[in-house]
Amino acid sequence: MRFGRTIISAVAAGFVAVAALAAQAQAQPTIKIAYTDPLSGPFAQTGDSNLKQMQYVIDYINAKGGALGRKFELVPFDNKSQPSDALIALKNATDQNMPFIMQCSGSNIAAALIEGVNKHNDRNPDNRIIYLNCGAVATELTNEQCSFWHFRFDLNVAQKAEVMVKALPKSTTKVYLLNQDYLFGQSVQRDVKKFLAKNRPDIQVVGDELIPLGKVQDFSPYITKIKASGAQALLTANWGPDMNLLIKAGIESGIDLAYYTFYAHLTGGATAIGPGGEGKVRSVMSFGENVAPAIGNAEAEAFTKGFRAKHNFDFAGAVYRTIFEHVAAAINKAGSVDPTKIAFAMEDQKMKDFLGYDTWMRKDDHQIMSAYYVGVFKKGVKYDAEGTGLGWEVAATILEPDVVQPTTCKMKRPRS
Repeated sequence: MRFGRTIISAVAAGFVAVAALAAQAQAQPTIKIAYTDPLSGPFAQTGDSNLKQMQYVIDYINAKGGALGRKFELVPFDNKSQPSDALIALKNATDQNMPFIMQCSGSNIAAALIEGVNKHNDRNPDNRIIYLNCGAVATELTNEQCSFWHFRFDLNVAQKAEVMVKALPKSTTKVYLLNQDYLFGQSVQRDVKKFLAKNRPDIQVVGDELIPLGKVQDFSPYITKIKASGAQALLTANWGPDMNLLIKAGIESGIDLAYYTFYAHLTGGATAIGPGGEGKVRSVMSFGENVAPAIGNAEAEAFTKGFRAKHNFDFAGAVYRTIFEHVAAAINKAGSVDPTKIAFAMEDQKMKDFLGYDTWMRKDDHQIMSAYYVGVFKKGVKYDAEGTGLGWEVAATILEPDVVQPTTCKMKRPRS
């Protein structure tokens, strides 16, 4: 009987120990990530959809154990598409000793954040912060303006521009460029023309315009000019309402035009395009819901279906899962939530994305290298977009080695 009581006591003690460890893990503070993007104003739909997709990914990562047994917590800040408001968000994040700030929309805002983070970290070596860039893609941000504290998890403009140009058919000989007039749009304008000259010198640019960001409500005058130019294809990196209203105006006008975009696959794009855009619109994208079934990845397909079950729009945020998986891996590798240690751990980190393709965070400039896709908007796909009956069929897949381009970054690293 004494032996039996000893076993019972040992088992009970084991349960107590497990319960104590679970309670200790539960009591651990969360790893906070400040997220700043437009959550009000003309681009609020973009920020809100990003936020919902990020939270879905974070819930998944947390269910898998988070990092070092701690959960991630997303703390949103509305920057109203203004660099000054993003810098206020940065101040709030550093005041609360958050190790990360995340931002996706607006390369002008990204440039301000890089400068702000650099200054803060130089002055506050005991309270540093890492900037996770999830979509501000002006090429210079990981070239001339590269920073040890800045990690970009989307392809840059030059990479996307080369993918777009290579997607143009041989029959296309005249194109029209229309982009937003700020750092990002100007970067697109420059790099698209560079890769047209390099890869398709037979193509003539018959129009090249920059529009004020978020100010144009009626794009029909632009469509009239595009039609008069004789362009066969419109190349645009507009996003948000500047993209949706542009394509909507073109489709409604009946113009015979192919649309090559960076962001037509994002929230609101399919609705704006409508059935009239079948086969006319292509988007250079990091993910589409029909990628997983096309390659037979049932697990990835189930992940995106889980998002659809909770929200009334498509999951396009594979990049967010890549971000949080890289961040969690770097924290675990560093054994710490110290931003300096995490940043060093994330350099040259390689892992598979949730589709099974290679990703690489290049040490030289902190630019992610990952698979990319060209999608065409059409009927007959497994998953339609926004209830339109049309969706994004994968027309091309470009793997990680084929998106690598040289960098001019001269990275300055801290000693510790």
